Amino acid sequence: MAAAADVTPPSYHRAKAVKEFDESKMGVKGLSDSGITSIPEFFVHPPHSLSDLKLTSKAAVSLPVIDLADLEYADRRPAIVDQVKEAAKTWGFFQVVNHGLPVSVLEDTIRAVRAFHDQPRDVKAKYYKREEGRGVMYASNNDLYRAEAASWHDSLQAWMGPEPLPPGELPDVCRWEVAAWDGHARGVAEKVMELLSEGLGLERGRFKELTFSESRAFVGHCYPYCPEPDRTMGITPHTDPGIVTVLLQNGIKGLQVKHGREWVEVSPVHGGLIINVGDFLQIVSNGEYKSVQHRVVANSEKEPRISIVMFFNLSKWKGSGHYGPLPELLSPERPAIYRDFTDREFFDNFFGKGLDSKSLIEKIKIQN
Repeated sequence: MAAAADVTPPSYHRAKAVKEFDESKMGVKGLSDSGITSIPEFFVHPPHSLSDLKLTSKAAVSLPVIDLADLEYADRRPAIVDQVKEAAKTWGFFQVVNHGLPVSVLEDTIRAVRAFHDQPRDVKAKYYKREEGRGVMYASNNDLYRAEAASWHDSLQAWMGPEPLPPGELPDVCRWEVAAWDGHARGVAEKVMELLSEGLGLERGRFKELTFSESRAFVGHCYPYCPEPDRTMGITPHTDPGIVTVLLQNGIKGLQVKHGREWVEVSPVHGGLIINVGDFLQIVSNGEYKSVQHRVVANSEKEPRISIVMFFNLSKWKGSGHYGPLPELLSPERPAIYRDFTDREFFDNFFGKGLDSKSLIEKIKIQN
């Protein structure tokens, strides 16, 4: 069968178009607000990557929802530990409710992040840059120059730890809400990390002792209306690199999680937060917990989808500068399935390419 014809005009220069878009600092929100009816060519994804966007009706399973209300009752906690362990092993994702944060706090945080993205281009532009890994950065697609095709989202990113970020560096319109959310999300993450630690047979505070909640990155995504949602992605399939991720979102659907061979749409639970396992936790748990692929489809709703993500990672490495499976989880019956790796390997792997799935895990897996 003959290959499909390339419909890209011969005069089209992708690198030039990407650079012009980036330097305009308008983001996809600016493109969407301008009233365009077709998306720029560099946002168009190859057909093979879009072939399974339409979910089958049989994908009726849903993400586990875990109620944390009885967490501090000694007789009820073991059952919650078991639920979290099972979800982390089989799904890599779960939603938590009764986590201790009032709905008003969640709504205020979403409203503040949307307010940032709703500002005029010239107001947001002073934060637009591509200096990943520190400070505050607003940009469209952190991997814009590395990915095969751009995706339909903008992001406000702030590194909140391990060194405290001075609130004055955050944009005025969402300053106090983002600073407060750092503390709120960390509190929920540490509760969940205790449960995950207990699920591995470790002491409740082991993950905190290992600094798993000290290195934190806040990301406030905006997925504006896309005029051609069947030709692009909100975010391409990937796994998160860190320990755990805490996700807060508004009511617009879009997140999908790979479960077995099928993609499952995640329906937001009012007042709930989504937790997912990162690659790093899969490694340190020696494969007990699973980091799984997830993606966001392009938004076909007129209302923007707002997604607020807190990534948690360890901040202190072993004295040798290496990290790998926790020694206390290893035995002759359960040997390490991953080798140790360096912080340089970890960061070079993440920042040296576009979003992808488990590439570090595949590189350090011990082949039997």
